[in-house]
Amino acid sequence: MVGSVLLERMRAEGDFAGLSTTFYSTSQVGEEGPSVSDGGSQGGPDGAGEGRSPLADAYDLSALSQHDAILTCQGGDYTKQVLPQLREQGWNGYWIDAASAKRMDDDSVLVLDPVNRVVIDRGIDSGIKNFIGGNCTVSLMLLALDGLFGEDLIEWMTCMTYQAASGGGALHMRELVSQMATIGEKSADLLEDGGAGILPLDQRVTDIIRSEGMPIENFGAPLAASLLPWIDRPMDSGETREEWKAFAEGNKILGRSGDPVPIDSICVRVGAMRCHSQAFTIKLRKDVPLADIEAILKSANDWVHLVRNDKEATLAELTPAAVSGTLDIPIGRVRKTRLGDDYMSAFSVGDQLLWGAAEPLRRVLRILRESGV
Repeated sequence: MVGSVLLERMRAEGDFAGLSTTFYSTSQVGEEGPSVSDGGSQGGPDGAGEGRSPLADAYDLSALSQHDAILTCQGGDYTKQVLPQLREQGWNGYWIDAASAKRMDDDSVLVLDPVNRVVIDRGIDSGIKNFIGGNCTVSLMLLALDGLFGEDLIEWMTCMTYQAASGGGALHMRELVSQMATIGEKSADLLEDGGAGILPLDQRVTDIIRSEGMPIENFGAPLAASLLPWIDRPMDSGETREEWKAFAEGNKILGRSGDPVPIDSICVRVGAMRCHSQAFTIKLRKDVPLADIEAILKSANDWVHLVRNDKEATLAELTPAAVSGTLDIPIGRVRKTRLGDDYMSAFSVGDQLLWGAAEPLRRVLRILRESGV
């Protein structure tokens, strides 16, 4: 999913212009590779070859080492196997990666340039060669709250996430649709009978999602007509690794690992196809008028926008259905809470396959090119 969206975005933004590219695969070597439609060359680091070339072997270290930069969405296992071997052989190119394997390493910079361009530039100047995309939910959180972090107004916060099926990948998306279809097909007779009571339909759905016929190979449990309050593996702290990332990766992206903002999360998988949503409770460092908070939020970057705290605007603009496929980062439901004048809450949603994954990678590739390294 991330690779497909990345390729689409790079074509749309003309990122292949002036690049010599080779496309690699771990599982489809020799099959026809994607086209580069904007005139960039494809076929090897010397620029030879035009149009669609066969996919090369992603484990061919000799071929990989000929490139100035490698951009990968293959996954952490691939990174752990290939990158150390390349470095041991003396490759000194730039490794741009969507996987989590290198995120917390000291020789890596997490990239989200609307939020941490200073950190990225500092990494380039210091000779860092690994530029890694952060966790999708964390990146969306930082974009939405960019203004408050930039003004150092957040003392601590909680983040309750509602994460889409696509966060697990294409197979998980298919399984969600399959679960929906199973429920629909097996309850169609009661649904069509307008005179039937609601309790028989409710019981039928419950029986379906608990039955052995419910497809749960990828999620491990029904997601359709339900939710899953567990994402990723457990940690000794009692949180999941997905929940830990908001604190650990969030502060690294901000360049404040030495003076971190406490962030606690509960991460939940919900039945959205695409786009992660998040609810924030924030302890401010001081009492800031709500109008000032709104002004700070909406002016932080070119993608965030404030949604009025009313039903009409919220349902029209602050949902996965409204945001899917766009770079918009709406933030709404902004209000002070009864906990005190220095507390606030907010809700945000964003397409995690764009800003949460593909977009930071293509943008850091462009930054590296423009920096002349």
